[in-house]
Amino acid sequence: MILNGVGKLNALLFLKHINKMAIKRNQYNVLYNGDSGIILSDLSKFPDKCVNLIVTSPPYADKRKKSYKGVSSTRYVEWFLPISEQLKRILKDNGSFILNIKEHPSNGERETYVLELILEMKKQGWLWIEEYCWYKKNSFPGKWPNRFRDSWERCLHFTKNKNFDMYQDAVKVPIGDWAAKRFKSMSENDFIRHVSKNNSHLARNVSNWLNKKKVYPHNVLVFEEEHRLYLGNVIETAVDVSNKNHSAIFPIELPSWFIKLFTKENDIILDPFIGSGTTAVAATLLGRKYIGVELKEEYFQEAQKNVTEVTKVMRSKK
Repeated sequence: MILNGVGKLNALLFLKHINKMAIKRNQYNVLYNGDSGIILSDLSKFPDKCVNLIVTSPPYADKRKKSYKGVSSTRYVEWFLPISEQLKRILKDNGSFILNIKEHPSNGERETYVLELILEMKKQGWLWIEEYCWYKKNSFPGKWPNRFRDSWERCLHFTKNKNFDMYQDAVKVPIGDWAAKRFKSMSENDFIRHVSKNNSHLARNVSNWLNKKKVYPHNVLVFEEEHRLYLGNVIETAVDVSNKNHSAIFPIELPSWFIKLFTKENDIILDPFIGSGTTAVAATLLGRKYIGVELKEEYFQEAQKNVTEVTKVMRSKK
């Protein structure tokens, strides 16, 4: 078939359209090595409203200076706001953004840059929905003259809208040993709906919990065991996957919990400070897609290795 000028032009436009579609189809399950502030603004990699969930733990102020050069607490909000602006553009309207961060003490008192960041992000249009507390069982012991050791970190939940995807049943927990004793000797009052004395909008009926095996969790996250990408108990095959080289890591249970809560299978998870790949590994294990960005070459290579190893195991088990 011989095409005229118009036909050739239409054919070229069609091929260009197909190529764009191919780029869009293949832009997940990928890791980028570079500065998040630059890479996130690349529309070819991150078109508007393309991810379902963002989970990340960025470098804290004045921390990881050897790895990430460090950002002072006085400049932290200024540094992060352009990134959060891009994240807001990239996130779907019904998506969520989980920011794991904790202000540190300086000169005898706590810094305030996290609180300042929350207020500035609200001005950007983010809704601050909730604050989850991650209780760190393995925090380092120590002694300070005016405080005790840090054993928890903030996990701030932001969204673009009040209506967002949330799959609460996916993170239900066992009701607990207390139920056996409490339900063993129930009285008539336990079958009556009691209105709270200090809030007329709250009420309870103890019998509603009878025979229930699982309940919704609270907003303090306590993982019985925290695995730093050791996956022997997550998948049956033990895998030599670790992030021992990273300067600040969170356990695989942390992103896994939020991935289950805010996404379903095949949704896309973004971590713009992915380190050695914990979020990507969690997404892979849970049947989600991932996108990660990492500035440091060493951590980027470690992340690629970790994801590759887990992907191989997952494929072998199908």
